Amino acid sequence: MNAVIEPGKLYGEIDAIISKSSAHRMLICAAMADSDTEMDMPQTSLDIEATANCLRALGAKINYENGRVTVSPIKEMAEHPLLDCGESGSTLRFMLPVAAVLSKKADFTGHGRLPNRPLDDLTSVMKEHGAEFSSEKLPLTVSGKLCSGEYNISGGVSSQYITGLLLALSKEGGESTVNVIGTYESSAYVDITLASLAAFGVNVDRKGNSYHIPPCTGIKSPGKVKIDTDWSNSAFFLAADAIGSDVAVKGLDFSSPQGDKAVMTLLEKFGSIAESTEKYAKITSRGVSGCEIDISETPDLLPALAAVAAFGSSPTRFVNAARLRLKESDRIETVAAMIEALGGKTSQTADSLTVFGGGLVGGTVDCANDHRIAMAGAIAATACKEKVTLLGCECVNKSYPGFFDDFTKLGGKVNVF
Repeated sequence: MNAVIEPGKLYGEIDAIISKSSAHRMLICAAMADSDTEMDMPQTSLDIEATANCLRALGAKINYENGRVTVSPIKEMAEHPLLDCGESGSTLRFMLPVAAVLSKKADFTGHGRLPNRPLDDLTSVMKEHGAEFSSEKLPLTVSGKLCSGEYNISGGVSSQYITGLLLALSKEGGESTVNVIGTYESSAYVDITLASLAAFGVNVDRKGNSYHIPPCTGIKSPGKVKIDTDWSNSAFFLAADAIGSDVAVKGLDFSSPQGDKAVMTLLEKFGSIAESTEKYAKITSRGVSGCEIDISETPDLLPALAAVAAFGSSPTRFVNAARLRLKESDRIETVAAMIEALGGKTSQTADSLTVFGGGLVGGTVDCANDHRIAMAGAIAATACKEKVTLLGCECVNKSYPGFFDDFTKLGGKVNVF
């Protein structure tokens, strides 16, 4: 699927979609709980579906009806399930430890760049605690039984490893401690995990970079849970505000544990004014000034923020970005390619990206099978001088299938074909 977007500002209000980060975790907790759980889920996505399908493979029943999901927990474990993680890194890294607690043997597969994304730190610590792996990369089989104990794992590659262990060990039932060693990046994603577990009656005690899971009598369904709304995808429309649009995003939770709510503060670094009420969030542009942004805690914001930086009056440098080379695409490379394809200038190092500003003209962007590149390209197009063509923009289905519907609702001039 491709899209041609004519320049033009966006105006109006949209509702924030549900957070796939929250949805992944709530679905997994519900599948491991003691009784059925209901949750409102007005939208889904390919990544959320990947997690749901893996849970179904393990024996959970997950039914959608009129924007509501009912999860009946796993009661009879499949003997040797196949878990297809699609292209979802979260699904793979969460479900590997979960399957190793729940099943004697499980096969895993995935697609796109997922087989090449790193797992070594996670599989190594799981091997120390009873799990066995047929391979270090997908496709693979995990067997054995993951047991409670003390886990030491690096926090510098992916916080998803910590989340996977916390979810699995909460179900295992014994007393465990997960110690995060060295650099700890994107820790707010683990805060989302702690909030999800707490909703199901599991209270993990965090002291510094260590997480203590007390002996657990079971994961208790509260009956109904609320999935948080999504700051990560809302950031694209807030970024559009920073380059001249006038969009209000409704329904965002300012008390959310999501680290990407920092988008409001980060856009202010460019010179914008952040506005928020109980009902909405929006940004008022005062022009874009260059700045330096440490992206280590909010890596998913880079594409949206880089689209803003391209219209700056001076360069913007994004630092501590090395992990972005391990995402759905090499996001330092693909963000740079997007900006340069539209007439901008960038430079990069192994762990940084500099966007020189000055505005964008227009052109053709290869979305590189990366949903965030497609959405960033669309937002950049609103302030370009000429039309923008996005190639392969169906990748938005990974996290935000309704993105172009909302873009059009706000007056965006887009032809999807």
